[in-house]
Amino acid sequence: MKTETNSDAPAVGQQRLVLLDLFCCAGGAGEGYRRAGFDVVGVDIEPQPNNPHRFIQADALEYLEAHGSEYDFIHASPPCQSFTAYRRKGHGVGDGYENLIPRTRELLKASGKPYVIENVQGAPLENPTMLCGSSFGLDVRRHRMFETSFPVLAPMCWHARQEPRFAQATNRKNERKTVEVGVWRIPVDVQSAAMGIDWMTVEELSQAIPPAYTEFLGGEFLKQNAGAQPPTSRVGLPRLVLCRICAPEK
Repeated sequence: MKTETNSDAPAVGQQRLVLLDLFCCAGGAGEGYRRAGFDVVGVDIEPQPNNPHRFIQADALEYLEAHGSEYDFIHASPPCQSFTAYRRKGHGVGDGYENLIPRTRELLKASGKPYVIENVQGAPLENPTMLCGSSFGLDVRRHRMFETSFPVLAPMCWHARQEPRFAQATNRKNERKTVEVGVWRIPVDVQSAAMGIDWMTVEELSQAIPPAYTEFLGGEFLKQNAGAQPPTSRVGLPRLVLCRICAPEK
């Protein structure tokens, strides 16, 4: 296991609840929780040099099983390729990806901690809530589904506010109502502004969710648990002294 900390990332767990962000990629979900009031530790099997939070390179599910109970709240975004709409294009899109949602849910429940599982429409989530960028004044829709261990009343989509004013990513002349994300023909600053993210590459944006989604979810959890406080003693979190089970094979 490799622990990498952004030089600007603060120590965690001293004043605020600590959120474990699994399958964190470049930290879009984690940033929303930070804005809501959590300290964030991200875990991903791939290096994430642009993730602005405390970061641990490890297998997410192995880490969850070994350390999930040490955190106050857990968010998981298992790979969505098996369920993405792009599978309809054929050509093997999404093939070879294991459905990690059932195992993720099993381990989250075993941790005893409140949790959120995020994925795309069509993923096998239990009683999910859908969030849309239009609900938060963003120039994307990017519908995403969230299974939560606590009740959430989601804001409604507001597609009517989105008017045609953005360039197409193709040669079409008509304008789009939203910004297409994850394509090279659209300037990255336009995509970043639409997502409410200013630190990611185009590839990272294509895998991200707007931080507004998790800022909302984290805020809802904190409102429902207003008395929740960080434990006076944490084992392993401030210095992230962790066991060897998560170390990748060389």
